[in-house]
Order: sequence, then C-alpha cells, then structure tokens
Amino acid sequence: MHTSNLLMRLGASLVCAAGIANSAYTITDTFDHTNFFTDFSFFTAADPTDGFVKFASATAANSSGLAGYSNNAVYLGVDHTTVNPSGGRGSVRVTSNKAYTKGLFIADIAHMPDSTCGVWPAFWTFGPNWPSSGEIDIIEGVNDETTDTVTLHTSSGCTMQSTGAVSSSVLGTTDCGASGGNTGCGFNTANTANFGSGFNAGGGGVYAMEWTSTAIKVFFFPRSAIPADITSGKPNTANWTNPIAAFGGGGCNIDQHFQNHNIVFDTTFCGSWAGQVWDENAKCKALASTCDAYVGSNPAAFASSYWLVNSVKVYSASAAKRGVAFEG
Repeated sequence: MHTSNLLMRLGASLVCAAGIANSAYTITDTFDHTNFFTDFSFFTAADPTDGFVKFASATAANSSGLAGYSNNAVYLGVDHTTVNPSGGRGSVRVTSNKAYTKGLFIADIAHMPDSTCGVWPAFWTFGPNWPSSGEIDIIEGVNDETTDTVTLHTSSGCTMQSTGAVSSSVLGTTDCGASGGNTGCGFNTANTANFGSGFNAGGGGVYAMEWTSTAIKVFFFPRSAIPADITSGKPNTANWTNPIAAFGGGGCNIDQHFQNHNIVFDTTFCGSWAGQVWDENAKCKALASTCDAYVGSNPAAFASSYWLVNSVKVYSASAAKRGVAFEG
C-alpha cells in the first residue's frame, strides 16, 4: 500500500512537471511603442561594415523623421530625399540597452526594407569583444534578394550542423569562425514571404529565435499563420513547424561562444556585402557603375526602406525546462 501511494505521488509530480515544461517560457521583457526608444540606444559611430551610411543620433533621427512611432509601431527609416548626401545616406541603427544569454526572442514585424538594390537591412544579436561572444543574424539580406539568410559568427572552434531545419533551407559553410568570424556559418532560406518585398506584401509576420545550450533555431511565421501560443503570450516551440534555420550537432560549445547579446535593428547601404556583390547582380549593376553611386543619386528608391516593428518580446526558460520538477 505504501508503494502504491509513492508511485501515485511520483506520477502526479511527473504530470505536473510535464505541464510546466509545455509552457516552456516566461516573459522577461517587452519592447514596443511604450518603451522602445527608452530601452534601445542609437549607434552613431562609423559603420563597421563600411557602408555608405551615416547613422543618426536619437535627436537627429527624431528631428528628421528617421525614427519614431507609426500606428503604435516603432518606425526605423532612412533618408529618401537627399541627393548625394555627404558621408553616406542617413539611417538608424538601434541596440538594446539590456543584454541576454539564451532565451526565446520573438519579433512581430509589420514591415522591413523592400528588396532594393543598394540596401542591407538586418535584425540581429551580438555580444562583446566580437566575435568572441558570437553574433546571430536573424534577418539579413542585400540588394534585391527575396529570401532571408540566417548566419552565426563566432571565434574559432565552433562548427554547426543542420538539426531539423525545413528541407528547403540549405546550410552552407559549417565553420562559424571562418575568416576570423567574418564569413560565419549560415542557412540560405527559400520562402519569399520571409524577406523584403515578399514579406511586406503579406503584411509582415513574426520571427522567433530560440537560443539554448544545445541549439540555435530561427522560426518564421507569416502574418496569416502566427501560432496561437505566440499571440496568447505563452509560446511553446515544441508545437511549432520546423524552423527555417537550426544550428547544433555538438561541434560547438554554444555556452562558450555565445554570451551577453544585445538586440539590434539597422539598415545600411552597400559596404562589405551589398557593395561587394554589386557587380554580380545584373539588375543592380545596370543601374550604376557602383553601389555607392546609385544609393547617393537615387534617394526616392529607398522610400520603402524602413522597419515597422510592433514588438520585440524576450522570454526565459521556465524552471521545468531548466530541469527542475515540481510536485503536483
């Protein structure tokens, strides 16, 4: 009789723990129109990627209309009126004041820069002493590309494999520390609804990045297919469709290579990617001899090169997900 009672109690505990594990994550921070520009800072130094861009301060961005709020969403735009701006086209790069190690990061985005020759938008996270603490590029692409590229950058000693990404996503280089971290390891995705003009045509959507000790995954959901558990504020990644990128496989100590990441949104132009591949793109090359020349002389082309962010929410793993079971 005593044994039966014990089994019943253990069974109840396991059921309760499973229920907690299913909830998976609890909210840590929400950034939206109520606090975004208080909790994010404007980067004003020279672009580390050598872009034809001049990042505005908070004061300058506010006075020039490069940043603000629109219909209860965060607007992050670029200068689309000045011809041949001195030093580069005006834009903004904003970074969260708070840093994170692991968690679930969910961004509800209504609009991102269109697929336009010369533009290089990104939504990403990175840690101090780059690339020692890693970088996770969640949304990134250049020029008239129509699909997202998801990339990790690290110091040497980190190789990743694909661990459950959708079959249409292709992992290229597996060495995330390649070329001193500059090349990185990344997935090329195939869904044209997940980036640029195609993303905007569908009303945007939700990107989620899950970062644990064993894997880094990126999910995308178009506006018409956002999971109910995200909408309710109780995300459960176990219920979601396969991610568009899934890095893991045991060749990288994630806890060692990824630490203390700030969240970043930015839009730059040309530089070490969009400018470097300019001549490889027949459409773009036909517009001007160089990327800088086109961006400088065609401001109206970038009227749709803006972010409109409804919210960014950061969740931490629940106690049960960290391995603590509670008695029911």
